[in-house]
Amino acid sequence: MTKFIFVTGGVVSSLGKGITAASVAAILEARGLKVTMTKMDPYINIDPGTMSPFQHGEVFVTEDGAETDLDLGYYERFLRHSKMTQRNNFTSGRIYSTVIEKERRGDYLGGTVQVIPHITDEIKARIRASGEGYDIAMIEIGGTVGDIESLPFMEAVRQMQVELGRNNAMLMHLTLVPYIASAGESKTKPTQHSVKELRSIGLQPDVLICRSEHAISDDNRLKIASFTNVEQRAVILCPDAKSIYQIPSILHAQHLDDLICERFGLDTPEADLSDWHQFTQALLNTQETVTVAMVGKYVELPDAYKSINEALLHAGVANNVKVNIDYVDAEKLENDDSLFEHIKSADAVLVPGGFGERGTLGKMKAIRYARENNVPYLGICLGMQLAVIEFARNVLGLDANSTEFDKKTKAPLIGLITEWFDEKGELQVRSDASDLGGTMRLGAQKAELVEDSKLRQIYGSPVITERHRHRYEMNGRYIEQLENAGMKISGYSAKQHLVESVEIANHPWYVAVQFHPEFTSQPRGGHPLFNSFVAAAKQAKK
Repeated sequence: MTKFIFVTGGVVSSLGKGITAASVAAILEARGLKVTMTKMDPYINIDPGTMSPFQHGEVFVTEDGAETDLDLGYYERFLRHSKMTQRNNFTSGRIYSTVIEKERRGDYLGGTVQVIPHITDEIKARIRASGEGYDIAMIEIGGTVGDIESLPFMEAVRQMQVELGRNNAMLMHLTLVPYIASAGESKTKPTQHSVKELRSIGLQPDVLICRSEHAISDDNRLKIASFTNVEQRAVILCPDAKSIYQIPSILHAQHLDDLICERFGLDTPEADLSDWHQFTQALLNTQETVTVAMVGKYVELPDAYKSINEALLHAGVANNVKVNIDYVDAEKLENDDSLFEHIKSADAVLVPGGFGERGTLGKMKAIRYARENNVPYLGICLGMQLAVIEFARNVLGLDANSTEFDKKTKAPLIGLITEWFDEKGELQVRSDASDLGGTMRLGAQKAELVEDSKLRQIYGSPVITERHRHRYEMNGRYIEQLENAGMKISGYSAKQHLVESVEIANHPWYVAVQFHPEFTSQPRGGHPLFNSFVAAAKQAKK
């Protein structure tokens, strides 16, 4: 029977609930257990697909095409053997939408539809489904205790704890122990109030993860245990670390995994965290540095590019260098030439994905500089589309554009894809009038790499599988013109023969891809494309 660990947060948001939950899952997996993770988000959106990155940060895409919370990226990076799917993330919006659809069909036999039991039953059904086939399922509830939006999730968890019994369910609560500099001490009162709020809705935490800028004294640990009705050994201290990848070791050192296995009656070997130790040692002891200029329009919020940031970090460890990311605002770059010094001083340039016309001219200025000055360049999704447009404008002399930005452009190098076959072989049809949510080429799809291409050399394989999230494609009518001028098409989709990647042969390192390689990068080994890109940056610096 699957054991469930429910994870809640209190006091303030952004404490690192997802990272902490993923760290616990990683330790349990290192003990030989089969672990999965699920995020429940209280907001009313069906998914985060149409939300601005300024609102929500990055949208992470799973293999089966779900647009999900960025915490699922942490889940996949921390777990070796579990991949996230559609069922590992759901929102209040999706729950209510499903219940209303059932009511309209008459599934409730004319009864009054209520939060209890109908909404909570739907939540519980999805929680159980997400844990099927696993030894342990970590279930994270978004937001903080006391939020009105999360109450149905909290109630569903309360019910499940009763239904599953003490040996099959436990509650882990992440809370803040602030350090008051003027008093020179840590304060436990916010944690006490947070647990009091939990208990008022029928939930008693079994484990407290106490986040703090500073170490917490044993006296305060005992005080927290006394006032929250939690065992002292279950009050786990989690001070700020130099790297998030140190968290599994920090939690393991306090025997949290032993406590969990004891509670669930699981007889497992000791956790083998040698790969984590090896990675963090390499990460924290790199001597050389390289600088990558990331030119985007959400640079004020680094969480908008979370998976790319992590992929560059992983590639840095693989190349024994620290990667400094110099965020350059693409919109400001259009008119502020002083910002161009960031591009000129960088060892490599990266243009990430995005939507909309804002900042595209600034991105193309950076792309042109990288192309003309032999600076390593990596374009991802929109970064590939703009690379094609820049080349067509400045090398072919075409009045090129994307129909996303100009529907009447004379040279539509990039256009809306209206029909394609998905990986199941089913025809997908879209138009300008389609809803924005979920109407893209999404999820893992195969690409065939051209034999003598740099990309095939990087991957070491003729066929690759990478995840997509885009609505527009390169126009195949311009392939011959581009290739005759020196831009090589190096990859095509296996189903539709759509352009997946471009490169420039007479450039030291110039690769742009339509897919999102950052979603599959792992701390253990990195991703081949990012590893090669950072190696090129390292070489360029020399």
